[in-house]
Amino acid sequence: MSDVTEPRPIGVLIADDQAMIRAGLRLMLETQPDLAVVAEAADGRQAVELARAHRPDVALLDIAMPHVNGLEAARRILSANPAPRVIMLTMYDTDDNLDRSLHAGVSGFLLKGSPPEHLFAAVRSAARGEILLDPAVTGRVVDAYRRTSPPPQTPPGSALTAREQQVLRLIAGGLSNAEIAAALAIAEATVSTHLNRLLAKLGLRDRAQVVRHAYETGLVRPGEPPP
Repeated sequence: MSDVTEPRPIGVLIADDQAMIRAGLRLMLETQPDLAVVAEAADGRQAVELARAHRPDVALLDIAMPHVNGLEAARRILSANPAPRVIMLTMYDTDDNLDRSLHAGVSGFLLKGSPPEHLFAAVRSAARGEILLDPAVTGRVVDAYRRTSPPPQTPPGSALTAREQQVLRLIAGGLSNAEIAAALAIAEATVSTHLNRLLAKLGLRDRAQVVRHAYETGLVRPGEPPP
C-alpha cells in the first residue's frame, strides 16, 4: 500500500444570487480533480456566514448580490484570520467595479463570460497567493498605474540581478511561478528564491506590489511582450 497522501483539493465557495450561475460554476469547477466546491451562497450575507463556517481556500463572489453586495462581503471575508482568497465575478467590467475590487484586496477579477480555463487558472493562482485579472481588464490596470505613478527616483531595477529582472518582468506579465520556470528553463523552487530576493531588495510585500513596481518604475511598459 502506498504511503503517498493525495493533496487536498482547493476548497471553493460560490456566491451568486442566480441559481443557474451557481450551478454552472459548480459544474465547471467539479470537472477539475484539484478543485472542490464546499458551499454555495445566494447573497453576500450568506457568503460571509458560509466562509466563516466552511473556511474555503477561495471564495468566488458576484459583485451584484442582495442584502450585502459582493464588495462588502469580500471586505468582511478578508477580515477573518485566516482569510480565504477572494475572486470577484461580474458581468460588467466597469472601472469602478475593478478599482473597488482591487482596493478591497481581492486576488482575482473575472468576467462571467470568461472561458472556463481562465476561471480554473484564477482559482489556482489565488490559492497560491497570486493575483490573476481577466485579460480584458489588465490593460486598464496598467494604464491607471502609469497615469497616477510618480516618476522613478532610482534607475529601474538597479538593485536587481539580470535574472531577477527577468523574473520581475514575467511576474508583471501575469505568469505564475510554474510558467516562469518553464519559460526560463529553471526549477520552480529557483523562481521562488528569485522572487523572495527581489521582494527583499525592493522592500515589497507580495506579487501585487511587484507588478505595480514594475510599471511605476518603467521596467515594464504597457503592451510590451514578456522577455
